Amino acid sequence: MSQASSISLTNSESTSHIDDVTHFLLELDALKRVNRRSYVTQTTRHENSAEHSWHLAMACWSIAELFALDVNHEKLLKMALVHDLGEIDAGDTFLYADTRTDAHVEERAGIARLQRERGNGISDLSKVWEAQETGNSKESQLLRVVDRLLPFLLNLNTNGKTWIELGVTRSQVAGAHAFIKDSFPPIHDWLSHNIEYATQQGWLIDA
Repeated sequence: MSQASSISLTNSESTSHIDDVTHFLLELDALKRVNRRSYVTQTTRHENSAEHSWHLAMACWSIAELFALDVNHEKLLKMALVHDLGEIDAGDTFLYADTRTDAHVEERAGIARLQRERGNGISDLSKVWEAQETGNSKESQLLRVVDRLLPFLLNLNTNGKTWIELGVTRSQVAGAHAFIKDSFPPIHDWLSHNIEYATQQGWLIDA
């Protein structure tokens, strides 16, 4: 019978390292406190950013596999997992908010702080975040598409609850998703069809 191997650290290493590790893990845990505007299906509560990050990573992975996309899965999943970490300090910015164009400034500062936190074992945290935020790789393009798809999907399956509450228009939604026509035509076609459906249902203002 084989014996499972174990990670060996001295007592002093264990105490100091694990204290730092748990400090950083609690810093990451704060993402669970950042609420988004979308509602979780079959509930009356908002989704939080940590839940969205998990959903984003899983959705990117599944779509990449299903469509046999030529992407680096490790790079893609890392990008998805760090995508919203800056919101720990900056908070979530609604897709249609006037301040959205400035949100990346505070988020970038938040990522820089996390990079410096004791117990962070991810040496390239800022680099990966920057790659998904401003890069144009195949992985970052797919990430942006799926990041727009998921809140749309939640709205569609909660009878447009967020759209109705915040008075979102059809043109706002169509404009926010226009870039997907070039990046991922099948998803754009699906979105366009369902934008019309949501407008017919009165969930989006016909403007």
